[in-house]
Amino acid sequence: MSIVERAPAKVNLYLHVGAPLTNGRHPLESVVTFADAGDVITAHDGDGLRLAVIGPFAGDLDEEPDNLVLRAAREMALEAGIARPHAHLTLEKNLPVASGIGGGSSDAGATLRALNRLWSLDAPFEDLEEIARRLGADVPVCVRARSAFMTGTGEAFEPIELPVLEGILVNPDCGVPTAGVYQMFDQMRLGDLFERAPAPAWRSAHAAISGLRAVRNDLLPAALDLAPEVGETLDLLDADARALLARMSGSGATVFALCAEATAAASLARDVRAMRPHWWTTPARFGAVDVLSGAR
Repeated sequence: MSIVERAPAKVNLYLHVGAPLTNGRHPLESVVTFADAGDVITAHDGDGLRLAVIGPFAGDLDEEPDNLVLRAAREMALEAGIARPHAHLTLEKNLPVASGIGGGSSDAGATLRALNRLWSLDAPFEDLEEIARRLGADVPVCVRARSAFMTGTGEAFEPIELPVLEGILVNPDCGVPTAGVYQMFDQMRLGDLFERAPAPAWRSAHAAISGLRAVRNDLLPAALDLAPEVGETLDLLDADARALLARMSGSGATVFALCAEATAAASLARDVRAMRPHWWTTPARFGAVDVLSGAR
C-alpha cells in the first residue's frame, strides 16, 4: 500500500512579534494560510524506517540526514507503541529550504497524516497535533493545514475562515535561518510595537488585502539585514501593478504577492521568472488547499 500526502507551503500573511520573554521565546500573532504549492510525502510498506529525498531542492537537505520527516515518524511510532516501525518514506522537496514558508514543519505534519493511514492507527487529528508539538511550534498547525490565527509564542492557534487569495510565491535564491533572524531582531531591539489584537474577519479577497495593508511582518528589518535580496524582491513586486500587496512570509526569505485574479498571478509569475530566472517563482492559491479530503 502506498499513501500520498501533500505538504503545502505555510504562509504568514502577517506576523507581529514582541520582545523576548524571560524564557527567551517571543510572543507573536499571525494569520497563516496554506498554498497549493508544496512538497509531497509518500509512505509505503517496507523493512525498517527509511527516507529518500527527491525533487528540485533535494540537494539542499544532503547535510540534514535526520530531518523532521524521520523525527515525525519516530515520534508517531513511539506514541503508537510500535517498537520497530516499518515504512519507506519519500519526500519530494519542491519548496526551497529555510525560506519562511514552513516546508519542514509541513513535511512533518504530512508525515504524521501519512503514517496514521499506513499503519491503520485511526488516531484523531487532535492526537496528531499533540505529537506535532514535540517537533516544533509550527508543526501542529500543519497537521490540518488550514488557515489559522496563531498566538502565544506560536504554539496556540485557532482555525479561521479566510477567502481564497490568488497570488505568487517568490524566493530570491536565498535561505535565511529562522534562529538568525530572531537573534538579529533581538539585537535591533525590535518588538516594542507588539500588542494583542483579535483575529481578523475577512470575508472577501478585497477585505483581506485592505486589512493586510494595516498590518506588517515585524521580522522584516532583521531579515533585510541578513538577506538584502528580500528587499530587492519586494521592490520588484511593489513596482508591478498586478501585485496588489507584497510581503515577506515568516522569517524570510520567501515573499508573497496577492493579485486580483488567477490570470494576473500567472502572468506576474511568468514575468518574474523571465526577469530573474535563478529565483524560485510560482503562482499560488492561498487557502484553497484541503489536505484532509482523502483522510479517513
